[in-house]
Amino acid sequence: MLSLYETTSGRRREFLKIGGLGLGGLTLAQLFQAQAQGASTHPFLKDRAVVFLFCHGGPSQIETFDPKMTAPSEIRSATGEVATAIPGVTFGGTLPKLAALAKQVSIVRSFTTGDGNHDIKPIVCNETLKANMGSLYARVAGNNNPITGIPSNVAIFPQSVDPKAGPAQDGFGKFTSTGSIGQGYTPFVPGSGGQMQKDMTLQLARNRIDDRRQLLQGLDQIRRSFDSIGLGRGLDAFRDQAFDTILGGVAQAFDLSKEDPRLVAKYDTAPLMRPDMIDKKWNNYKHYVDHNQTLGKLMLLSRRLVEAGCGFVTVTTNFVWDNHADSNNTGVAEGMQYCSLALDHAVSTFLEDVAERGLSDRILLVVTGEMGRTPRINRSGGRDHWGGLAPLLLAGGKLGMGRVIGQSTRDAGSPLTERVTIRNLVSTILHSMFDIGEMRLSPSVPSEIIRLVNEAEPIPGLV
Repeated sequence: MLSLYETTSGRRREFLKIGGLGLGGLTLAQLFQAQAQGASTHPFLKDRAVVFLFCHGGPSQIETFDPKMTAPSEIRSATGEVATAIPGVTFGGTLPKLAALAKQVSIVRSFTTGDGNHDIKPIVCNETLKANMGSLYARVAGNNNPITGIPSNVAIFPQSVDPKAGPAQDGFGKFTSTGSIGQGYTPFVPGSGGQMQKDMTLQLARNRIDDRRQLLQGLDQIRRSFDSIGLGRGLDAFRDQAFDTILGGVAQAFDLSKEDPRLVAKYDTAPLMRPDMIDKKWNNYKHYVDHNQTLGKLMLLSRRLVEAGCGFVTVTTNFVWDNHADSNNTGVAEGMQYCSLALDHAVSTFLEDVAERGLSDRILLVVTGEMGRTPRINRSGGRDHWGGLAPLLLAGGKLGMGRVIGQSTRDAGSPLTERVTIRNLVSTILHSMFDIGEMRLSPSVPSEIIRLVNEAEPIPGLV
């Protein structure tokens, strides 16, 4: 790892670690060597990335994508319904923007997570080897993008974009779990501190940064290191790339201040959080505030990370969807105002943004939670835990869009058609990211990951 120093008042101070920018052991020189060679070491990798938006707490399948407005009042959507761009298909009344984009997404109405427990399935569960799905990806693809050096597997929480937000909720499971995959494939979590993140920050006075040639002279001193890995006469081009990467590469992908302020404002969900939306009689309400203050910016950050070469981004705003109508949570009608309006705005803005950038085929967006809610609204106006059916939205990734997969029973309590399970969802994601036929032939892929692909088919009607 290269370290450069500046001297202040006779004291030498380290101001740059070039090796740290490679992350996970990849040096900057090796990064550019990989770029120059222009060949992937994993021919079964598709040019695809996943953004997995986990709705912690369990959103209602009825108030989201299956309103059941012909059912009795205690069953049908408490927020009404809104017509979508697909004739005859409606969404819950707090999702008007997604309804207008219905041809760009597909909804699964027969998806079941199997139980009503608070945990973090399906992003971490038995069906993912008790590892974050992104860790499965990193185990196959490597910890870092060999061209950009960006981590392959990133998990982002409210503190990733707002240091004043509450800490990540891990009381029901750790989003950074790696299960049997190994700790070396833990998701990188920006905003959590740690040496990896510190290594991506350039600690150098502005006047020294402006003197490009002076810094390049320092980089010239590592010629011998470059020569040792065979770069030799190509140093001039690589040192210029090194400078650009140090100032504008890996670290900038995590920095929303580098984004067009107009786009940041477009994504921002904070304006949706009116002061009168929170009644402080609830013992805990900061989770609703954090959700609204950060969800839009988290979705923007996920797009930036994918553009920089990240392969799997887990996004969550922590525990907000548990609409029991109890001492800690609102009822379902009020709760959807706090939770669903922000989701509608953030996800629809994300879909429009990636479409404008030509990234729709490259990015697979998955939106779901650990369970759904009871078909009947309880006496307090809430819906309780329910594992029989859960909402699931997918978009992009070269899957079939504008579709409604499966049907639910009249009360939206269970699948009426063939059920779609977590195994089917995991298989869909793996098929989207990898050429499965090629991957099966690779000795570098663990047999347990191959088994996940073989155990279930992708969601029918999408792949």
